[in-house]
Amino acid sequence: MSSPLSHPLVRTFLSSVERRTAALPAARREELLEDLREEIAAALADAPAQNLAGGFTEGPAGGPAEDPAEGPADHPAEGPETDGGAAVGVGEERVRRVLDWIGTPEEIAADALAEESGSLPPEPENVGGTWLTLGLAVLPVPLCLVPGVGIPLGLVAALGALVRLWRSAPWVRREKRQATLFVLSPLVTVPVLAAALSLAFDGISAAAFVASLLMALTLPVIGAARLARSAARLRERAGQGAGR
Repeated sequence: MSSPLSHPLVRTFLSSVERRTAALPAARREELLEDLREEIAAALADAPAQNLAGGFTEGPAGGPAEDPAEGPADHPAEGPETDGGAAVGVGEERVRRVLDWIGTPEEIAADALAEESGSLPPEPENVGGTWLTLGLAVLPVPLCLVPGVGIPLGLVAALGALVRLWRSAPWVRREKRQATLFVLSPLVTVPVLAAALSLAFDGISAAAFVASLLMALTLPVIGAARLARSAARLRERAGQGAGR
């Protein structure tokens, strides 16, 4: 099976970002494109979890593929519409939803160019502040295990994470929007997983509830890891600039 990155819509998306970021240094542009490739591949691989989080949905398994000629008008396919069966196994609608969730090429390019030009804060916040934000982002789910007050404490932690996230300098709008979905995803995934486990095991037990919480923790952890990597790269670039 071909890589989902060879899908015509993905190739068009990446080509559009590359064209719109032509003003970036070559190394920075390639780093951005590599990040997007990893993000797209991970999102397509994590489709079941994303579906639970309400991020995007996929058509019925094994259903007929959509006509490639019906691609989106604002993203015309470049080159051949098929690449040795590249679309096989990856539904076109699913790819479209992943790309919509990541952001438009215009938004991605604007954020990257603004960051490079210095119109976004060039200096990262201190490491402690970043880790406080990331800690609050993953804390709500574990707090739900605290008897009696766990759910209110979890909601307070989630609110604190979102406030700090949107006030923090190291991340661009696209990253903040995606991280917000990751932080809030347990509101959807915990009830869905708990209901699924209760049906599978003829009633919800304490162990099943804990299992649903642990599975729901996956998306916030993924989001926090991506933010940590982005903040670390910003600190590294700032350190290299100071050393010149």
